[in-house]
Parts: sequence; C-alpha cells; structure tokens
Amino acid sequence: MPRIKKFLGKDQIKAPFNPFRFRLICLGVLTCLVLLLARVGDLQLINHPMLEHEADQRSLRTVTLPTNRGTLLDRNGEALALSVPARDIIADPQRVLEAHPDFTNAKWQYLANALNERPEAIAAQIQANPRKRFLYLGRKIELGIAKDISKLHLKGISSVYNDSRFYPMSEAAAPLLGVVGADNKGLNGLEHGYDKLLQGEPGVEKYRQDGEGNIIAMIDYEPPKQPPTVQLSIDKFDQYTLYSKLRDGVLLNKADSGAAVLVKVDTGEILGMASYPSFNPNNYADASPAQMRNAAINDSYEPGSTVKPLVVMEGLERHLVRADSVIDTTPYRVNGHLIRDVGHWPRLTMTGILQKSSDIGVSHIALAMPAEALVNTYQAFGLGKPTGLGLTGESVGYFPAHRQRWADIERATFSFGYGLRVTPLQIAREYATIGAYGVYRPLSITKVTPPVIGKQVANPETVKDVIHMMESDALPGGSGVRAAVPGYRLAIKTGTAEKMGASGKYDGGYINYTVGVAPASHPEVALVIMINHPTAGDHFGGSVAAPVFGNIIGPVLKHMNIPPDALYGHG
Repeated sequence: MPRIKKFLGKDQIKAPFNPFRFRLICLGVLTCLVLLLARVGDLQLINHPMLEHEADQRSLRTVTLPTNRGTLLDRNGEALALSVPARDIIADPQRVLEAHPDFTNAKWQYLANALNERPEAIAAQIQANPRKRFLYLGRKIELGIAKDISKLHLKGISSVYNDSRFYPMSEAAAPLLGVVGADNKGLNGLEHGYDKLLQGEPGVEKYRQDGEGNIIAMIDYEPPKQPPTVQLSIDKFDQYTLYSKLRDGVLLNKADSGAAVLVKVDTGEILGMASYPSFNPNNYADASPAQMRNAAINDSYEPGSTVKPLVVMEGLERHLVRADSVIDTTPYRVNGHLIRDVGHWPRLTMTGILQKSSDIGVSHIALAMPAEALVNTYQAFGLGKPTGLGLTGESVGYFPAHRQRWADIERATFSFGYGLRVTPLQIAREYATIGAYGVYRPLSITKVTPPVIGKQVANPETVKDVIHMMESDALPGGSGVRAAVPGYRLAIKTGTAEKMGASGKYDGGYINYTVGVAPASHPEVALVIMINHPTAGDHFGGSVAAPVFGNIIGPVLKHMNIPPDALYGHG
C-alpha cells in the first residue's frame, strides 16, 4: 500500500500544465461574470422601475380610511339622519377561482342568502370576471350579517367598511333631507346641499403586505377628519305634524301633491317643511321622481289671493285708502275683460276685501298706483327671490321685475296673484315678514341664535293694521273660517289660483292655499299650506287648504307653549 501512494504522488507531480485548458476555464468564468453583471445591470438600471412597480402591485396597499358621515340633528338635538356601521362585501374573483370552489355547498348558499341573491347568480358574477381582483357582491350590508359572512372564511371573499344612512322620521322628512347613494354622496335634499360638510376628509393608510396578506410594514398613516354634526332649525314634532296633516289633506281632496312650510317669525328659521307624496328614505329603491320631489321648493305656481294683504298694505301706505274706506266692488271691465268676485258684494271695507278675498277690491287699489309699486313691494317681501338655502332643485319661479310696459288688465290681475310664479317657501318668507311687522329676515334651515337682524321693508303700524284685518278671514263670514282654532287668534289669507294647462289656457286645475301668522296678537310663526290640483269636488283654498292649516297650527302653538290669545270661542 505505501508503494502505491508513493507512485501516485509522483505521477501527479509529473502531470504537465495545460495553459489552453486554464484559459478556457478563465474565459468561461469571465463570460459568466459578464452575463451576470449584464443581467444585474438590466434588472437594476433598465427594468428596475417596472420590477419595482410589479413588486408594489403585489405587496403595497393604499387604503382610504372613510369618515362617518355627519349627523343631522333637529333644533332640540334629536337625530334626523345618522350613519350606522355597515360593510361592503367584496370578492377577488382570481383568488376565488384559484381555490376551485363548489358554489353549491352550504357556505356559498349562506353567503347568497345573506346578500338576497341566488348562489348561481354569484357564481356567474365571479366567473364572468376571472382576472378581476375586486368585485362588489353587496353594498352597505348590516354589520351583524357582514360578521356572519366573515366567519365563513371563504377564500377571496372579504369586507370593507361603508356606513349606512338611517332616517328616524322616514317619510315625514324624506323630500327635505334627501338620501345618500352607495358611494356615500348626497343625492338630493339637504344631504346633497350639505354634502361637502357632512363627508369630512377621509384618511389614508399605506402599508406593505406579504403573500398571505399579512401587514409587514406601515409606510404612511393619516387619520380621517370627522365631519361636524349639523343642527337644523327643524323641530321634529312640528315636522311630523306638518307631514301627517298635509298627507291627510292631499288624500282627502284627491290632490296631486301638497306642501307645508312653518317659519319662526323672529329668526327666519324653518321649523318644518313637508311635502306629499313622499317615500321611505331607508329603502328608496322603488321611489319615483314624483315622490322624491320637494313640492315646497321644486314647484312654483301663481300665488293667487295670498298677495292681497300686500296690495292693501301698499294702498294704505300711499294714502289711496284708509283702514275704514269702503270700495265699490260691483263687477267691471278692464281692457274688455270682466273683473268679478266669487260672491256678490256691492261695497266692501278694507277688512271686507281681505275677508271675502275680493279681486275687484284689490284691482281698484292696484290701478290707482304705478305698476312698479306692487312689483317693488312683492319683491321686498321676498317673492321672486331665491332663498339661498342650498336645497336641491330650488325653483326661483317667475317674477316680472324689469317689465317696462303693463296693460291695465295685467296690473289688475297682478294684484290678485297672476302674472308671477312663486314657491310655497317664498310665500312662507313673505308671511314671516308680515308676522315680523315688516322686518324682512333671510330664511335659515340651520338653528340660529337670536336676535337675527332684519331689514325693515314696510311701516310696522300699517302691517299691524293689515294683520288685524286678516283676522276676519278666520272668523264667521270669512273664506278661511275652517282654519279657526278655538282659543287662538289667527291672521290668515286663503287663495285659489287656476293652473295653466298644456294648451296655454287656465284649464289645468287649481292650486289652493291657506297662509297666515299666529297668534295674531303677537305673531310667532308663519304657516303656508298648498294643495295642488284637488279633484274630490271643492277647489277653493277655504274649503281645501284651510282645514289642514287649522289641524297643524293648533298643535304647533300648544307645542311651543304659546298661551291662547282669544277670550271667546273663535280663533
């Protein structure tokens, strides 16, 4: 054995050195090194942005942290619209299909039932988008149901936070408050008008995750800025009273629609704004555009006799008439058109003109003054001017502010509410100004702290005289006697305006109003009732809208703890 070792050792020592083979090996190693460096250069310099992007796509996640939408409160702090926790159920179709699911098994059946879907419909949705990484299966799913879904541990199925909106007053305030869409944007009403404020500012969370979806590094975090709570001027009791009594009135008279607006005289705050028909804002999938309309602001009509107190006021201010003047009210012609009243009264006092709602009486006063006199007075009291409340689709109506030429018949009909179109909300502002003895204040839908400084647009003593005249309308013999409330003095005005039909003639039915302030001894609130196109028989404001006015104003005054101001029977 030692001999063999010795022999091998000698043989190895004597083996000749092959420089060619050595160079070949060196060249091979060098080539590999060059290729490796070229590859590294390619990855680091040329393809680096693409590779970094691919890596980020797989591991980097930016998540928007939503805010809870701001709460809408009534003037007493009770919720009118609030957000409740909910979840969106989402699928990653690619991941779902990689797991080769059996869509007919119990877990998928449970998921489908929870989302009010059929299992085959969910399967079809996922299979139609095999390469998608994100697919909504359900929006705003109740928190308890979403938690049950997460316990199923279905691969590729997860949930994200998306709060749901709840409206405690349901139909009673729906057209006013509006609704929120699936993406948490206000669609109409105050939800739309105050959308930016109610949304707040969402936060951002940026992190890196591993292949299993576990967070391995937090890169950036900005917390969401929560929106403020908005306190409205609405009173929940008043709002429900307005809505329920208005609904009863519209249904009783088989009318197309109706609106009611209640305004606090000394601040301009809107205590209630109701519209009928309405809808359920907590489940509005089947709501029609007609149900979602806010008739108090979206629709404008000729105001009819509701403007007559302003005509009498202007006549008194210009000394064309006195409070005890008597006017000839026999029918007469103007430009070939016969001006007449519903009843026959040969002579009426100023109070009588308002009590009987005499077109003849106010047209005589109007024709004794320049055309722009009434135009200016109507505008000073807010007619034809937008309210600026930020409500969706507010109609300005039509107002002839800059008309140069007026025919006598146009001046006459303007005095009993034709030739202009206004919204019920504008009429409410007009009567709030009357109730404030001629102090014009902007309307507010949010709660304000008094005192609210207004602008004196009429002589307070003249306005007081007219308010006293308006009391006669709710007394026996007045057109609004059906609005009377025992114990309270009401200063009201009824009105009936013919609607223009498709032919351009006044054959489209009637608009009925009863408007006024209460209590008459010291007005606290102004109330407007509008009933559009009653078809049950009667079509005068005194018989259609006046009972609704009385049914609302009584409970409202009691709710406000306003003591009765009438010593005897009639209000």
